[in-house]
Amino acid sequence: MNTVVEDSATTTTTDPGNVTIPTDPKTGDSDPHAKDAPPGPPSRPLAPAIIISSTEPDAIFSGGGISFVTGSQNGSFNYGYSTFKGKRASMEDFYETRISEVDGQMVAFFGVFDGHGGSRTAEYLKTNLFKNLSSHPDLIKDTKTAIVEVFRQTDADYLNEEKGQQKDAGSTASTALLLGDRLLVANVGDSRVVASRAGSAIALSIDHKPERSDERERIEQAGGFIIWAGTWRVGGVLAISRAFGDKLLKQYVVAEPEIQDAVALVQDISNAEEASRRLVTEAYARGSSDNITCIVVRFDVS
Repeated sequence: MNTVVEDSATTTTTDPGNVTIPTDPKTGDSDPHAKDAPPGPPSRPLAPAIIISSTEPDAIFSGGGISFVTGSQNGSFNYGYSTFKGKRASMEDFYETRISEVDGQMVAFFGVFDGHGGSRTAEYLKTNLFKNLSSHPDLIKDTKTAIVEVFRQTDADYLNEEKGQQKDAGSTASTALLLGDRLLVANVGDSRVVASRAGSAIALSIDHKPERSDERERIEQAGGFIIWAGTWRVGGVLAISRAFGDKLLKQYVVAEPEIQDAVALVQDISNAEEASRRLVTEAYARGSSDNITCIVVRFDVS
């Protein structure tokens, strides 16, 4: 699952910004948020969501919408998402797209959650992460601190609910939060966030992998270890070093992407949903064996 943020202030497309995030077909129920949008210029209709029955195993589920930037007469953005079970037997991706108002300011949230060991953790994040963020008292005035605290608390709350579960499960989280003219990306795990400026890809996140020297040191200092088992794994089990959930490895696997050159594929596609479908199709064509989910947010300042 990936996230791409495209900034066309220097003309990659006709927009100054894109965000792409891979996602899940059964969780795309939050795309039309016109009722939550703050007052602004006359609203344009939301892009219609396309919902494909989950009984079609090879179907791509997609949809999208459009909104305006708070305080701007010309600034707007449209977003699209696509999700695909791919070659996996089950779908463990979830995603969320939300546009709301917090303390009089528009807040847009886009997140992709790539589950492992089942879909429980990813589904929990879809349901609770933005809810917890939007209710944090310092989200607007101290956004970074709020994000850190909410990620930690959401993880703790989830683990508390998991106490009765025998099977362990976890999830990455790749998120982009738009507050006015600020875009903040927060990531846990090995999903990726990419920015596009003038056709060039810029990584906004770093994979949390056990073989990273700083991650390995942190894990070993906590009393853990990593070994090679087809790839480097924490405790010989988990191939990422940060995640939500994973209660059996929680002492070492704390709650925080992979970068594809998605920019060249979508820089000439003005429709965000179409761009997200193209990315999902391309990932599958290149041999991805995982669930594939993508959200694209395209900013347009005319």
